[in-house]
Amino acid sequence: MTKYLISFPSEAMVLTDEELPIVSATAHAVIEEAKAAGVYVFGGGIDEQVAPVRIFADGSVSPETYPDSRLNGGFTVLELPTYEDAVAWAGRIAAACRCAQELRAFMYDPAS
Repeated sequence: MTKYLISFPSEAMVLTDEELPIVSATAHAVIEEAKAAGVYVFGGGIDEQVAPVRIFADGSVSPETYPDSRLNGGFTVLELPTYEDAVAWAGRIAAACRCAQELRAFMYDPAS
């Protein structure tokens, strides 16, 4: 089966303070459904208060990331039998989060 990344950038989720707890509960319910279905691998949100850094082979650390590199928002990784299943789950997550989701497939790696 293929692992899929379902994600959205922070700026895509525009909610009022009143909507946030409702959307949070709805999104967590979809994640619980994915867990119950046995397709959930991992999920979470990027802590945007912790600045990203770049680590080099010699162990040195730079506060500069790769040019045009940007990762924020929330993501879920699901392992699914078909692309169509991934689209369906992404749609459920989009409805729960009230924002469109991006869908990417991980390349197969027999060692992982």
